[in-house]
Amino acid sequence: MDLRVVEQSESELVIEIGGEDHTFMNVLKGALLELDSVAAATYDQNPEQSGGQTEPLLSLKTEDGENPLDALEEGAARVNEQLTEFQTAYESAAQ
Repeated sequence: MDLRVVEQSESELVIEIGGEDHTFMNVLKGALLELDSVAAATYDQNPEQSGGQTEPLLSLKTEDGENPLDALEEGAARVNEQLTEFQTAYESAAQ
């Protein structure tokens, strides 16, 4: 996974997340939208409509005073927690 900040301000962040597809991007977007500090989160991954863009761009807007990089870190931690919970449930069910 390659990350590249495209735009950043006090409350907004656009980051390219290379090597990922809709599956991961939807999970990350969903985790971000669950956070109180996030006002909006979306991504774009459509080369035909994006001037040849091939990697997804995550757009994140936070509530006033919230750092979007901190929100991204918290959202990624939530994804990790969800994956750990799923793995534990799967391993229990497989026994």
